[in-house]
Amino acid sequence: MRWLLAFFCLSFVAVSQASTLETLDGKIIDKVLVLKSAHQLQLINNGQTIKTYRISLGKNPRGQKLMAGDRRTPEGLYWLDWRKVSDRFNLAMHISYPNISDAARSRREGVDPGGMIMIHGTPDTEDDPEDLFHTLDWTDGCIAMRNVDMREVWGLVPDGTMIEIRP
Repeated sequence: MRWLLAFFCLSFVAVSQASTLETLDGKIIDKVLVLKSAHQLQLINNGQTIKTYRISLGKNPRGQKLMAGDRRTPEGLYWLDWRKVSDRFNLAMHISYPNISDAARSRREGVDPGGMIMIHGTPDTEDDPEDLFHTLDWTDGCIAMRNVDMREVWGLVPDGTMIEIRP
């Protein structure tokens, strides 16, 4: 009986998410690729880049994230595992950092790896208009996008999608 309930719940989640997911020319996004050196986030379907966006990174963008507070964006393979609406950054999708390798390295070094790495939008207030942020690396290690781009990615990329972050 439990397996039937579990199956029903998982089926409901899959169907409800699929019904709200948008596609690009009928193509479902199966991977997100971030190229830190190019400041690009690419949406991938079946190995092909479907769409590319300009991104901002952590204030210290070069190199792998080593610990909490280093203001670096991590590098490696992760999952976009949940999302939220953010008062400060509009929409936000959580990246499953730290992965097993990150956690092991942090233990060896005796440091906290940090966490709460997200792809998110940009503040847009009278004091801090969105255009101030678009060409700067300003986050504490997250990946930031223009709000219009973030809304599009939010609608195209399902939870559970792999994200690869390259140098």
